[in-house]
Amino acid sequence: MNSPIKSLAIETIYTEAAAIEKLAEYIDDNFERTVNEIFNGKGRVIVTGIGKSAIIASKIVATLNSTGTPAIFMHAADAIHGDLGIIQPDDIIICLSKSGNTPEIKVLVPLIKNLGNRLVGIVSNTDSYLAQKADYVLRATVEREACPNNLAPTSSTTAQMVIGDALAVCLLKLRGFTPADFARFHPGGSLGKKLYMRVSDIYSPNNAPRVQLNDPIPSVIIEISSKRLGATAVLDEKDKLLGIITDGDLRRMLQNNSTIERLTARDIMSKAPKIIGPHELAINAFHLMEQHKITQLLVVENDRYLGVIHIHDILREGIV
Repeated sequence: MNSPIKSLAIETIYTEAAAIEKLAEYIDDNFERTVNEIFNGKGRVIVTGIGKSAIIASKIVATLNSTGTPAIFMHAADAIHGDLGIIQPDDIIICLSKSGNTPEIKVLVPLIKNLGNRLVGIVSNTDSYLAQKADYVLRATVEREACPNNLAPTSSTTAQMVIGDALAVCLLKLRGFTPADFARFHPGGSLGKKLYMRVSDIYSPNNAPRVQLNDPIPSVIIEISSKRLGATAVLDEKDKLLGIITDGDLRRMLQNNSTIERLTARDIMSKAPKIIGPHELAINAFHLMEQHKITQLLVVENDRYLGVIHIHDILREGIV
């Protein structure tokens, strides 16, 4: 049986979910015209609001910027005290307000209209001052807040954010925004790293373990231990890649041989090492390691051995 706290939490979620589902009925020609106006416009998107709506406006700005639509946040209160200078002639203004009748909105809206900029209202009350003055009205009407007193902005701010997300996603699609574009705008996050970081960015070409085909096993052990990558490439006298020796190969050798004095790299190497090119995405290297249940790949370009990429290198970068 649910406690009063659990029941209230569930009721809150259901109330907001119902409000969001209702928004689908409000997507109309105004919404489509707004998207096209922004997409075809030469200016930026200025998003403004007051109170909790200002916080949602700031989030919408972040989403637009990260998906290829230049946007700037302008607090409605600050706008009427000097920040109105942010607005340029070709900018489109999006104003968020549940009531559409706050004093700041009533002061700000005529100033925007006097500048000649297009004004989009994201508003719950379609009979409000903002709704009457806006060029385009995006309806974010909610029947009630999730707050038991129907006072604290909850359902209404969630609805505003979802309308903003819908705008951003439609614009993203129109712009042909690709994963590569996403990586360009998110280079510091793990998602961005998956899309832009390459093997050449991670492996160390100065730490490329190698032994010759006829090198004795003690030399192989020293090379693997000194480079600390758990493996070494086996090359011929012309530096052609012939195979790989891993820690596992050494363990199996010790289990199967009572003496190692006469053994060489040739005797214990694997002749079909898993390789990857330096320009491959690092995440592809990780998937290849997972697929073959190994912890390192030899980096090879044009049949030339360059080094080793280890799974720890990838994990250290936070790619996965």
